[in-house]
Amino acid sequence: MTFANNRTTELWRNFMPGRTQIKNRIGEELYSVEVYKDSSFFENFDQNKVFEKWAAVPVSNHQSIPDGMEPFVIPKGLYAVCKYKGKGSEAQKTYQYIFTKWIPNSDYELDNRPHLAIMGEKYKNEDPDSEEELWIPIREK
Repeated sequence: MTFANNRTTELWRNFMPGRTQIKNRIGEELYSVEVYKDSSFFENFDQNKVFEKWAAVPVSNHQSIPDGMEPFVIPKGLYAVCKYKGKGSEAQKTYQYIFTKWIPNSDYELDNRPHLAIMGEKYKNEDPDSEEELWIPIREK
């Protein structure tokens, strides 16, 4: 998908009914996973650049995968974990701060691994009191 043609709602609408069929699940968290071609995706940002997005849940193994679903392994590495509170549709401001202020002024740079939003029990989608964790892949400069 692209940010201009964001199909996140459709992705989750298709995923949620089948999540109960996933065996070996660990916890109740939902993972929104974004995979960008390379770490320069956010340089000269273009809302029409294509990226891959997954709706996922953590599992202990991939031995039993429901039809229509695929396994996804998140590579190990260092992540900046940011707590976000607010409407999901307003998270863009937080991401903009992370990419344009925090990372450039830190001892880290963006790494080329998946980005995650982990939605746990305090996640309430468009509720202003909703909470989630934003996991940004980083590495030392």
